[in-house]
Formats: sequence, C-alpha cells, structure tokens
Amino acid sequence: MARSLSGLTTLRVGGEPRLLLEPATRDEIVDAALETWASGEEWLLLGGGSNTVMADEGFDGTVIRIRSSGIAEIPSDRADRLRLRVEAGHDWDALVAYSVSLGLSGIEALSGIPGSVGAAPVQNIGAYGQEMAETLVAVDFLDYLDGEVVRLSADELELGYRWSALKGGRQGVVLAVEFDLTPGGAAPVRYAQLANALGVELGTAVDPAATREAVLGLRASKGMVLDAADPDTASAGSFFTNPIVSAAFAADLPEGAPRFPVSASALPDRVVPLDGSGGSLQVDPVPREAPQVKLSAAWLIEHAGISRGFRLPGSSAAISSKHTLALTNQGGATADQIAELARYVQTRVLAEFGVFLHPEPVLVGVSL
Repeated sequence: MARSLSGLTTLRVGGEPRLLLEPATRDEIVDAALETWASGEEWLLLGGGSNTVMADEGFDGTVIRIRSSGIAEIPSDRADRLRLRVEAGHDWDALVAYSVSLGLSGIEALSGIPGSVGAAPVQNIGAYGQEMAETLVAVDFLDYLDGEVVRLSADELELGYRWSALKGGRQGVVLAVEFDLTPGGAAPVRYAQLANALGVELGTAVDPAATREAVLGLRASKGMVLDAADPDTASAGSFFTNPIVSAAFAADLPEGAPRFPVSASALPDRVVPLDGSGGSLQVDPVPREAPQVKLSAAWLIEHAGISRGFRLPGSSAAISSKHTLALTNQGGATADQIAELARYVQTRVLAEFGVFLHPEPVLVGVSL
C-alpha cells in the first residue's frame, strides 16, 4: 500500500503518490532520478516535507524522497574557514547542531528550521539575521537536461531572498551541499529580537552555542519547532514571504508598519495599487535602482484584522495561536482548507494595504 504524503510533510496534508521511492545513497538517488526521468512520467522531489503543501488527491506520478545522510570535513580554499560537505538528505538542524558542537559559526541562527540540507539552497533559507547564501560554497547537482552531475557554485545558483535558480526553474536533484564556516569564536548578532533574547546589544559577538539556544527558544515560542503534542507546529513554517516594495510605496502605509531597507537587487514583490484594478500582476512599482524596503508579512496580516488562532467556520485549518505567519493543521485539516485560509489572508491584506502576499511553501496540486 502506498504511503500517504500527509505523513511525510510537516503540514500533515496530502494524499497518496502513485509511486514512492526513498533512495538512501548518492548512487541510489542518481539511479532513481534517471530511471524516473526516462519513463517520462510526472515526478516530485521530497526532502523533510517541511516546505510543501500536497494536494488531497495525492500525486499521479513518482515521488523521490531523498534519504541520504552524512557530513565530511574537506579542505577549504580559505585559510580562515572550515568546509563541510553534507549529503542532501541530511537533517538540516542536525547539521547546525554538529557545526555548533565544533565551535563553528555561520549557520547557528538557522537552528530549528525543519527540513533537509538539499532543500535548503532552493529557498536560500534565512532567519534571525543569517542567510544560507553567506556560507554556501557550491552544490553537487544532477541536471535534468542532460543527466550529468555538475558542480554549481553559489554564484551560479543566483541566490536571493527566498530564491535561487533552482526555485526559478532549473530542474534536477541536489546531491550534496558545501559550506564554509568560521571556526573558533563568536559571531555578531544581527537581528534585534535575537539580541534581546540574548540580553546583548545588536552587533555583539556571541558564542554560536548561546545563539543556537536562544534561537531554538524563540522558534519554540512561535510554534516553529516541531512538537507532536502541539498542533501549532503542524505547519509549513512561515506561509508567506515578507513583501519587498519601493520605499515610496511603503511611505503610504501606516506609520507603525515595519520597514527594513534592502538592496536594489532584491526581487520586487507583487504590489497592486488600491485603484480598483484588482488582480496580482507582477509589477515593479519603481525602477530597481530606487530604494526598496522589506515589509513584515506578519504585521500586515495582524493589521488586516486576522488574529492569532483565527479559522474559517467549519475548518480545521487555523492561523497559529502563537504567530500569525504560520497556517496550521489543528487536526484533520485538508489541503483545500489550508488553501482556502491562505486565500482569505491574501484577500484581506490586499484589500487593506494593496500588497499581495506570496506563499513561501511549494504548492503541489494546490492553487491559491
């Protein structure tokens, strides 16, 4: 009997795939992918299932669930760094814990993020002032177009805010990821909330172990650390990305709306002026060289009148009682109910502020 995808995703929704493969070594992954591609049928990669919303109808094709693991220390071309080469199926937080145990800094603020190492570059994961792009060196990649294994550098991955060339359409399988981390010392804290939790000034250098402990505490307080006893953690994490808009557009938002400056190279978000035109067309509100700011999706949701714990009548999908940016499965929710709630949030924020919220998880057979 096929396994339901609801048991393989942290949101706990999804039907059965036609075929589920679970390769556990690099060679097995390559063989499984090449055979599946040669068949011409639909295929889907799955790691930890923490950033995926699967359709209730399941998946009419082959799901390749990457199960490889392992960490190796290899030479770095930088004398002040230690390079780790990590297999794609390795648990992300286990990697962070390992790096901290060695006294390495660079990914400690990314503690507690569920999922696999191979999936992390696709989103260019980031949290509490750190981003994977800062330490990622390269990935080994099985290219769908020619079936060859290539090494893609961080530059070739075109990493941006929750973005990479892999998310943008380059198809294939990440087999391993390399990171350059900094040994022997503390690293500056670059996020105000984390600094407050540590009781230090912003920019203070802190031991990576202390940072990891504080981050895990912060994430747990928001229901962002998996806990089978807490339905608020049955989620895909942050469901919407923080919108990036022009500073001019943001100036028309309420005074209390958080605004964080970003570089002009950051990807613009979908913004619809309140002129009655509707829709969610991709628009650059101003030229890219103009000042841009990142907004807080959580603030926009809350101030659009959607409170923590909110759910639509008769639905088992709800906004987390701890954090408005997480959509949760409170027990028995369907993918359709999750999507219905997400659309409601998008509609309320669009109507109130003229900002379209983009979903962060990968939607498989689900549309908003």
